[in-house]
Amino acid sequence: MSRAVAIVGSGPSGCYLAQALLKAEPDLSVDLIDRLPVPYGLVRYGVAADHQGTKGVIRQFERLFERQGAGFIGNVSIGEDVSLDELRAAYDAVVLAAGLSADRALGIPGEMLEGVYRAGRLTRALYEHPDAEPLPELGSRVVIMGNGNVAIDILRLLAKTPEELAGSDLGAGPSAWLAGSAIEEIEIVGRSPAAAAKFDPVMIKELAKLEGVSIRVVGAGEGDDPEAAKKLAALEAIDGYGSGPRRITFRFGLTPTELSGIDGNLTEAQFEDGQGNRVTLTCSAFITAIGFNAQKSLSRDMLIDAAVDAEAGVLEEGLYATGWFRRGPRGTIPDNRADAQRLAERILADFQAGEGSPPKPGRSAFSDWADAVDYQGWKRIDAAELAAAPENRCRAKISSRDAMLALATQKQEP
Repeated sequence: MSRAVAIVGSGPSGCYLAQALLKAEPDLSVDLIDRLPVPYGLVRYGVAADHQGTKGVIRQFERLFERQGAGFIGNVSIGEDVSLDELRAAYDAVVLAAGLSADRALGIPGEMLEGVYRAGRLTRALYEHPDAEPLPELGSRVVIMGNGNVAIDILRLLAKTPEELAGSDLGAGPSAWLAGSAIEEIEIVGRSPAAAAKFDPVMIKELAKLEGVSIRVVGAGEGDDPEAAKKLAALEAIDGYGSGPRRITFRFGLTPTELSGIDGNLTEAQFEDGQGNRVTLTCSAFITAIGFNAQKSLSRDMLIDAAVDAEAGVLEEGLYATGWFRRGPRGTIPDNRADAQRLAERILADFQAGEGSPPKPGRSAFSDWADAVDYQGWKRIDAAELAAAPENRCRAKISSRDAMLALATQKQEP
C-alpha cells in the first residue's frame, strides 16, 4: 500500500500508532513530526527522572525507526514551519498525536501570586526541557494541589535525598536545586475523596521506600469498589510511615477557594471541605497539578467538537487524532497502545476504501525544511548525552535547543 502518513508528535501515542501501521502495512511511508529536535515526547520530558524503568519503552520505539522504516522529522513546528492544511495536502493521512502540554489553570483568586507554580513549569525545568523557565525557590512549606500521578511524581522528587536519585537522568542543575531545597513540609491536597483519587496505588506504595520523611494521611474516608479499595489500602499502608524530618501530609475532599499573600508573595491557601468549612494551609509555594490542555498552535477543542467520529479518532476525512489529543489528559502510556491499534485499523480501512485516489508525495513536498532533524541527527544527540553522563546518572541531557541542533547537524555552536 503506497500511502504517506504524517503523525504530529513523536511521544508514546505517535510511536505506538506508527508501529501498528507499519506492522500491518510495511510499505507505508510514515513520518513522525515533532516541534522539538528530539523524539519520544512524554517519555523524555514527562516521565519522572527516577523512573528509568518506564523510560525503557524507548528501546521498543527505537526499533520503529531502525527496523520498521519510520522517519523522524524533528524541529518542525505545526503553525510555524508548516500549516496543518499544507501537511494535509502533502500526506494521505495526518494524525494529531501531540499530547497536551499546556497547564490547566485553577481559576481562583490569587493564582498570579509569586509562589504559585503549575506542574508543567516545574517538570519542564526538572527534566531540562529546552523551553523551560528557571527552577523557582519553593521555600519551606509546599502545597501540591492535585492527586494524579504527576502530583505524586513531584511530591516524590521533592522528598528524595540526593542519594536516592542515583541512577536517574536528573541533570546537574535540578540535582543541585533539590539538594539545596529548604523544604520542611509538603501537603498534597485532592478535591475528590481518596477513593476517587487519580493516582496509581503503586505510586503511593513507592513512597514507603523514601528516607528522611514522615508521612500521614488525613481524611481518606471509605470506598467499597475494587479500585477504590486498592487506593485506600495503599494510603493506609503509608500512614504513619517514617520518622524523618521532612513531613508529608495527604489531605482529601478540599476544594481550593483562594490563594492569598503579602506584598505579592504567597503565604496561605484557603479551601472548603465537603461540609462547607473553611480550611487554611500556610504555604510558601503552591504547585497545581490538575491536568493539561493542548498547545495553542493546534485548535484541539474546535477540532474535537467538529469531529466526524471523535470516539474513533476521525476528525475529518484524512485527519485523525490519538492519545491524549483525542481523549483528553487521562490514561497511562500503555493505554495509548490500545488507542493507537484501533486507530491504525481505521486509517488502513479508510485507505482501502479510497484505493483509487492518487497517492500524495509525503515528506518530499517539503524540501525547504533545511533545519529539520532526522533520526540520525537525534542519535548523535543521544550518543553525546550518554557519553557525558556523570557518576550516579545514566544520562546528561542537553537542555539547549541550539546545542542539540549543532550536534544533530554536526555543526559547531555559534
